[in-house]
Amino acid sequence: MKTTIQEKDGKYFATLEGELDTAAAVEVEKVLQPLYNTNGKDVIIDCQHLEYIASSGLRILLSLLKGAMAGGSKVTLRNVNDDIKNVFRLTGFINLFEFE
Repeated sequence: MKTTIQEKDGKYFATLEGELDTAAAVEVEKVLQPLYNTNGKDVIIDCQHLEYIASSGLRILLSLLKGAMAGGSKVTLRNVNDDIKNVFRLTGFINLFEFE
Protein backbone atom coordinates (compact mmCIF):
# COMPACT_ATOMS: atom_id res chain seq x y z
CA MET A 1 0.00 0.00 0.00
CA LYS A 2 1.36 3.41 -0.96
CA THR A 3 -0.02 6.62 0.50
CA THR A 4 1.18 10.12 -0.33
CA ILE A 5 0.10 13.63 0.68
CA GLN A 6 0.75 16.93 -1.07
CA GLU A 7 -0.40 20.45 -0.33
CA LYS A 8 -1.30 22.53 -3.38
CA ASP A 9 -3.49 25.55 -4.04
CA GLY A 10 -4.67 25.68 -0.41
CA LYS A 11 -5.85 22.05 -0.41
CA TYR A 12 -4.43 18.71 0.64
CA PHE A 13 -4.22 15.96 -1.95
CA ALA A 14 -3.80 12.37 -0.78
CA THR A 15 -3.26 9.39 -3.06
CA LEU A 16 -4.11 5.83 -2.07
CA GLU A 17 -2.55 3.03 -4.13
CA GLY A 18 -2.92 -0.71 -3.57
CA GLU A 19 -5.01 -2.62 -1.05
CA LEU A 20 -6.17 -0.80 2.07
CA ASP A 21 -6.61 -3.94 4.13
CA THR A 22 -6.22 -4.50 7.86
CA ALA A 23 -2.47 -5.08 7.55
CA ALA A 24 -1.92 -1.78 5.71
CA ALA A 25 -4.33 0.27 7.85
CA VAL A 26 -1.87 1.08 10.65
CA GLU A 27 0.69 2.60 8.28
CA VAL A 28 -1.93 4.42 6.21
CA GLU A 29 -3.41 5.94 9.36
CA LYS A 30 0.04 7.23 10.39
CA VAL A 31 0.58 8.84 6.98
CA LEU A 32 -2.90 10.42 6.90
CA GLN A 33 -2.76 11.61 10.53
CA PRO A 34 -1.85 15.23 9.57
CA LEU A 35 -5.10 15.43 7.59
CA TYR A 36 -7.23 14.90 10.69
CA ASN A 37 -6.73 18.59 11.48
CA THR A 38 -6.62 20.53 8.22
CA ASN A 39 -7.28 24.03 9.57
CA GLY A 40 -9.99 24.77 7.02
CA LYS A 41 -8.18 23.31 4.01
CA ASP A 42 -10.20 20.84 1.97
CA VAL A 43 -8.93 17.32 1.37
CA ILE A 44 -9.05 15.50 -1.97
CA ILE A 45 -8.32 11.77 -1.85
CA ASP A 46 -7.44 10.20 -5.18
CA CYS A 47 -8.51 6.55 -5.24
CA GLN A 48 -7.72 5.81 -8.88
CA HIS A 49 -5.20 3.11 -7.94
CA LEU A 50 -6.97 1.88 -4.80
CA GLU A 51 -7.77 -1.77 -5.47
CA TYR A 52 -9.47 -2.83 -2.24
CA ILE A 53 -10.73 -1.31 1.01
CA ALA A 54 -11.46 -3.21 4.22
CA SER A 55 -13.54 -2.01 7.16
CA SER A 56 -10.37 -0.74 8.84
CA GLY A 57 -9.80 1.47 5.79
CA LEU A 58 -13.34 2.78 5.96
CA ARG A 59 -12.78 3.61 9.64
CA ILE A 60 -9.69 5.64 8.75
CA LEU A 61 -11.56 7.62 6.11
CA LEU A 62 -14.47 8.21 8.48
CA SER A 63 -12.10 9.51 11.18
CA LEU A 64 -10.45 11.77 8.63
CA LEU A 65 -13.87 13.07 7.55
CA LYS A 66 -14.94 13.81 11.13
CA GLY A 67 -11.71 15.66 11.87
CA ALA A 68 -11.86 17.68 8.68
CA MET A 69 -15.52 18.62 9.16
CA ALA A 70 -14.84 19.73 12.73
CA GLY A 71 -12.31 22.17 11.30
CA GLY A 72 -14.63 23.45 8.58
CA SER A 73 -13.10 21.41 5.76
CA LYS A 74 -14.63 18.94 3.34
CA VAL A 75 -13.30 15.62 2.09
CA THR A 76 -13.80 14.56 -1.51
CA LEU A 77 -13.03 11.11 -2.89
CA ARG A 78 -11.89 11.21 -6.51
CA ASN A 79 -11.62 8.47 -9.15
CA VAL A 80 -13.26 5.74 -7.06
CA ASN A 81 -13.78 2.54 -9.06
CA ASP A 82 -17.15 0.77 -9.14
CA ASP A 83 -16.14 -2.06 -6.80
CA ILE A 84 -14.99 0.28 -4.05
CA LYS A 85 -17.92 2.60 -4.59
CA ASN A 86 -20.15 -0.44 -4.07
CA VAL A 87 -18.48 -1.02 -0.66
CA PHE A 88 -19.39 2.57 0.23
CA ARG A 89 -22.99 1.92 -0.91
CA LEU A 90 -23.34 -1.31 1.08
CA THR A 91 -22.02 0.32 4.27
CA GLY A 92 -24.03 3.52 3.89
CA PHE A 93 -20.84 5.58 3.64
CA ILE A 94 -21.88 6.69 0.15
CA ASN A 95 -24.04 9.37 1.81
CA LEU A 96 -21.24 10.68 4.01
CA PHE A 97 -18.61 11.49 1.40
CA GLU A 98 -18.51 13.65 -1.71
CA PHE A 99 -17.39 11.85 -4.86
CA GLU A 100 -15.88 13.19 -8.08
